[in-house]
Amino acid sequence: MNLTDRVAVVTDSGRGIGQAIAVKLAAHGARVVVNDLDPAPAAETVALIARSGGAAVTVTGSITEPGFAKRAVDAAVDLGGLDIIVNNAGYTWDAVIQKTTDEQWSAILDVHLTAPFRLLRAAQPVIKRLAERDRSSGNLHHRKIVNISSISGLSGNPGQANYAAAKAGIIGLTKTLAKEWGRYAVNVNAVAYGVIRTRLTDPDGPGAIDIDGRQLSVGINHDIADSLDRAIPLGRPGTVEEAAGAAYLLCTPESDYITGEVVVCAGGYTF
Repeated sequence: MNLTDRVAVVTDSGRGIGQAIAVKLAAHGARVVVNDLDPAPAAETVALIARSGGAAVTVTGSITEPGFAKRAVDAAVDLGGLDIIVNNAGYTWDAVIQKTTDEQWSAILDVHLTAPFRLLRAAQPVIKRLAERDRSSGNLHHRKIVNISSISGLSGNPGQANYAAAKAGIIGLTKTLAKEWGRYAVNVNAVAYGVIRTRLTDPDGPGAIDIDGRQLSVGINHDIADSLDRAIPLGRPGTVEEAAGAAYLLCTPESDYITGEVVVCAGGYTF
């Protein structure tokens, strides 16, 4: 229980990787602010955590809403503090650049880069106050920021100019805040995922998801999925539990002297 008394905010934690991260952090003692666009998936994650003896609350709605950041930070403070933020929320809306609309570009940058920026900006006054309290009591207490990126942000990927740009941007934000927030004993790192099997990549998944009233295609066709499996040195896509493990590592006390880094969780695969 190495995260006992820690309070974590995990965006888009009603399903998939985010849910696995929230459950993993709670299993190790953290109290969790769970977020999802929809109330039902968020409530499901809270129920999973509660059944294991953990504590969690929900802050539903889009992370791109201007008021979301304050609501999430306030919910964490009400739970007892603010120790961990995992900026996980996101989706893809792919097209080659000549077919990418301004709406596509802005929507993907908003969810993957602007919304995390707003959440971290809103968290700064609280983190500063808590760090000053810790310092005055002689307590060295490391807080953790984990920003979720992608190997698309490291290497680019055809058809993903918007997504790759956003995921590269979150790496720049990570490295900058690692330098700005070191004085507060905050470790700021990123995880770049490869192919993780979720509803966004599952060949047998839903086929489309609803985002703000837009029906967006998701999933990888079977031929592409098979070729990807062959290209991954470990021979398969990652599970959401394995993805959560990478984020969890950067939330533990064992990572207290790691900051400004990008951990690649991709089974050895690179584009």
